[in-house]
Amino acid sequence: MQSVGGEMRHLGVRRRTGSAVLLVLLIVGCATVSKGPLQPGRAAYPAPSGVDFYSPEQEVQLGKQVAAQADAQLPELPPDSEISRYVSNLGQKLARQLPSNPYQFNFKVVNEKDINAFALPGGPVRVNLGTIQAADNEAQLDGVIAHEISHVYMRHSTRNASKEALASIPLQIAGAVLGNGIGGQLARLGIQFGAGSVFLKYSRDAESEADRVGAKIMYEAGYDPRAMAQFFEKLEGETGNGGPQFLSDHPNPGNRATAVMEEISQLPSKNFTKDTPQFDHIKQLALQMHPYTAQQIAEMQKQRRPQEQFTAANIQPSGQWRALNAGVFSMQYPANWQVYQNGRVSLLVAPPAGVAQNAIAYGVLIGGYAGRGEGLDQATQQIVAALERNNPGMHPAGNAGPVNLNGAPAIRLDLAGQSPVSDSDGSPMPERDVLVTTQRSDGSVIWMLFIAPEPQFNAMRPIFQQMISSLQLG
Repeated sequence: MQSVGGEMRHLGVRRRTGSAVLLVLLIVGCATVSKGPLQPGRAAYPAPSGVDFYSPEQEVQLGKQVAAQADAQLPELPPDSEISRYVSNLGQKLARQLPSNPYQFNFKVVNEKDINAFALPGGPVRVNLGTIQAADNEAQLDGVIAHEISHVYMRHSTRNASKEALASIPLQIAGAVLGNGIGGQLARLGIQFGAGSVFLKYSRDAESEADRVGAKIMYEAGYDPRAMAQFFEKLEGETGNGGPQFLSDHPNPGNRATAVMEEISQLPSKNFTKDTPQFDHIKQLALQMHPYTAQQIAEMQKQRRPQEQFTAANIQPSGQWRALNAGVFSMQYPANWQVYQNGRVSLLVAPPAGVAQNAIAYGVLIGGYAGRGEGLDQATQQIVAALERNNPGMHPAGNAGPVNLNGAPAIRLDLAGQSPVSDSDGSPMPERDVLVTTQRSDGSVIWMLFIAPEPQFNAMRPIFQQMISSLQLG
């Protein structure tokens, strides 16, 4: 099963104060992009602005988690390779030009042909080998790295995640059913996301800010900021196959070179470093390599997924149980399983080996649905419809029926789908899911989706049944 997102994010609990809270946040989030010529000195950097539900400390921790996922999926050069050390040294030199900040910058090289780079919250920066091959000089490469550092410093990833959350969460679910208020919810958003997530989708305003701050970083480090705009313009001239991936991930805010020239117009003149013998040597090394295409990497990721992690031994509970108290409900779950925030307003309780590459093979999704005054039957239909929309191929495998859930009326429905687990010939196994819904006294609905491959579902049944039996509504 895919990690639940999309329309399932609308399943929450109505709070009368939600509209007022979100109205304030939306007003705060309408920040403008800084304009005007840049000034010299470390104290003269533009400051991040706009709504952001993450603290800098949460941002660093989140970046570490997302980077670990991305690094596990991407073919990176060894950190002690000559190219990796060179890029890391360049990156650290540029990052040192920033004012004091809590971010933990680190730089790695992805052995990928596409001209691209990306930054994650809190400091991880990844540069494709193809970018080094395409750069004409060190200043152009520095421009790409400075641009990515700027995304981190200006907090674009978490600001974007916060903005998308505000746009996608209806007013009635402020302080959603499974959290401790909207701030607590959003501070945990995206932990399961890897490369390609909301953290890497930048607006043109964010790109303009990154160009502006990147130009300032380059100037302070002794590189001509115009090289950054020149490299981006060079990429725009390469229109084959839709142009480089960098331009898809970093949309042109318009008139890049002109904007950079205006921004640096009042900076004192300097003798800039354009190229170095070390860059020439590193580029020659890079040109001798044959990096993977994006398609090859995607195939490698598919083949690399370790099917042995989904063995019964890796997902079997320890025999000990612990309590999950979410305020509006509580339940017991196996002590060697973990609780993850999943998407906007749902929790995932699963063995670590039961989750891979944002797919759920074994575990229990738990969520809340505010509804519009409908009864449990209609609410269940809405939940099923959202699950089907977000998981192509999922469908009911029987009729919904009433059950008793510790004295409370509930509904159970069997669903079928496609598991991320493959059989011996590499074909996806069928998946069996059991949805259980129950309604609280305020009309909101708690839903639980129990997930396992069809051949292993019966072995998981006692675990799931004990979890259901332990559920207590708050």
